[in-house]
Amino acid sequence: MATVFKETFTKPLPAGADVFSRKGDQFARWTDGRGRMQTAKVTVPKEGKHAGQVRIVQQAGTYTAKYRDGGGVVRKVTTGCRDEAAARNVLAELVRRAENVKSGITTAAQDAVIDHQGTPLHGHLAAYIAHLAAKGASGQHRRDTERCLRRVAADCAFGKLADLDRAVLERWLADRASEGMSARSRNAYRVAMVAFCNWCVSTRRLATNILAGIPKANEKADPRRHRRALTETELVALLEVARRRPLLDAMTVRRGKHKGEATAKLRSGTVARLETLGRERALIYKTLVLTGLRKGELASLTIGQIELDRPAPYALLHAADEKNRQGSRIPLRADLAADLRAWRADKLAAAQEAARRRGEPVPACLPDGEPLLTVPALLVRILDRDLVAAGIARKAQDRATGKVRIEKRDGRGWTLDVHAFRTTFGTLLSKGGVPLRTAQAALRHSDPALTANVYTDPRLLDVAGALDALPDLPLEGAPEAQDLRKTGTTGGPAGSETTYDGPKSAAQPSRKGLADGRQRTYLGSPLVPTLVPTSCKSSPTGALPDKMAAGPTSVGRKAEHAVSLCRGKTRRSLSLPDSDRPGPGELGFEPRLTDPESVVLPLHYSPVTAVGEAGNRSRQRSCCLPTVYLGRRPSQGQPAAAGESIGSCRAGPSRNRKEAARASFLSRRFRCLLPDALPRPALCGCAAHTANCPD
Repeated sequence: MATVFKETFTKPLPAGADVFSRKGDQFARWTDGRGRMQTAKVTVPKEGKHAGQVRIVQQAGTYTAKYRDGGGVVRKVTTGCRDEAAARNVLAELVRRAENVKSGITTAAQDAVIDHQGTPLHGHLAAYIAHLAAKGASGQHRRDTERCLRRVAADCAFGKLADLDRAVLERWLADRASEGMSARSRNAYRVAMVAFCNWCVSTRRLATNILAGIPKANEKADPRRHRRALTETELVALLEVARRRPLLDAMTVRRGKHKGEATAKLRSGTVARLETLGRERALIYKTLVLTGLRKGELASLTIGQIELDRPAPYALLHAADEKNRQGSRIPLRADLAADLRAWRADKLAAAQEAARRRGEPVPACLPDGEPLLTVPALLVRILDRDLVAAGIARKAQDRATGKVRIEKRDGRGWTLDVHAFRTTFGTLLSKGGVPLRTAQAALRHSDPALTANVYTDPRLLDVAGALDALPDLPLEGAPEAQDLRKTGTTGGPAGSETTYDGPKSAAQPSRKGLADGRQRTYLGSPLVPTLVPTSCKSSPTGALPDKMAAGPTSVGRKAEHAVSLCRGKTRRSLSLPDSDRPGPGELGFEPRLTDPESVVLPLHYSPVTAVGEAGNRSRQRSCCLPTVYLGRRPSQGQPAAAGESIGSCRAGPSRNRKEAARASFLSRRFRCLLPDALPRPALCGCAAHTANCPD
């Protein structure tokens, strides 16, 4: 199957060639440019684009190898050899690679990479640019990428994919940095080369991306163009200058004794045209500031893409014209919508008047495909002149070259250009108190950090005024306030204010009346006293709300018990001795019983079964935790019904589930004992209760 041969192709019959017959075949004889006699066979194709034309058959000067690759596909590869023996050596190498793929020594992807190593690099670059076009990349992006790739290939002598070298590219980038190229520009070249190599890997032209490890330059350390925002005063002056300058420049005398004076006489048609031009230019600036559109996006808007007659006017930006290729609906402010509506009406009136003068049908409306505003390609130069006329920028002469340039940078080195209108838009939103997420959506950014750090000029933000939002901190009485914070009370006599310094909460402090007429202020949540422990940190109990001053029975009792959730601090018994049990009504956590038949039974002590840390093995602790059993009070002389046994290990039914859950929670968390005055029903009779009940 494997063989080498010289391919044949056809060419048009040379001018002045003699056609003759030999052994039944036709031949052509002619003299080439070097004066040599040439002879070739004549043929007439029966199909294809040259069907029916008289052409001569030519033979290629180099041999072509024909073989079957590792996947069983017949391939034709140009060997580039004029000698048949050399061509057969190339064929032998191709056959050996195919056998390696069949045997599994190499993969088909690795074999494909070898085929592309000798292909000229410009062919790969052309294929990559075509890939970008098929992917939908903008024309500007394709042109910039191709420019970067071809410059790097020419400067670094990359003629083939095999010539790509990371060290050579890093050296080239370092040389550009020494010449003064900015970090952003160097990163653009790096990104273009890395993206090209990634595409080569995905198309099996390269095995790996050898340029992926080249580090990026720090753009923050080398800023060259930091855009600032225009103030409101500057915006008003700029719009006024933009509206008047076209007519003023045309009326200004350029030479003679009246040089510099606006005394030239113009025709009425010229005056109207220049006034319309200035009005359009001012409207372009205003639209850029109040919408945040980019220059290219504004230029792409047509009459059919704006909706000005709706309650909420907007402009529809197509996905093909937006930078992120998603498409957006741009809201328009009422005053801007009114200006655009008037501009559209004047534009329609001008088109109708022009149609009448030409004798053509008068249009009823503007075509949908007509541009809304004619944005000049060199708008940045027009803006520079407007900035100078408005007094925002100034002309300066370069000492090195002697050329006059426009100085637009402020004291920080921040400059102005057309894209600075977008920075002005973001800054004005931030200055107006618009939330960051809303400003991000208005600017159509994917990262809020870009909105806050790049498109917000901190010079226009009222940072000094923001300090007025901080609370007043008087120095008088500060030590006394700190002492009161430590004790948690005002320390005053009866009738003064008592402070509960509980856990911190975002809620406002609440006030409740005490039995003696004093007022208590809760600095935290009244339902979570300070005895609730935190992880691995014990918290002493503080003043319990609602019943702190219930009576003299609370005086003299132990008010603080350390509680902890740490395993290393829970070896002591958590149950309270009888002497420390609060009396009836002291804690204030008792449920309010609305059902006379529903009662909270006295606590019953049961051993706690704890699960060990090493698995499911259980162990009995020596301490007992109080457990509350709830149910219905049995009638006098009647035993508890089945399923409603009082004090059973399984809680009986209760009409008030909230009260039951509350009492159960408090008994487990705060170890509060219910009053002994309540009647004690019979126990359930289980062995655990009989053996462990202290009563």
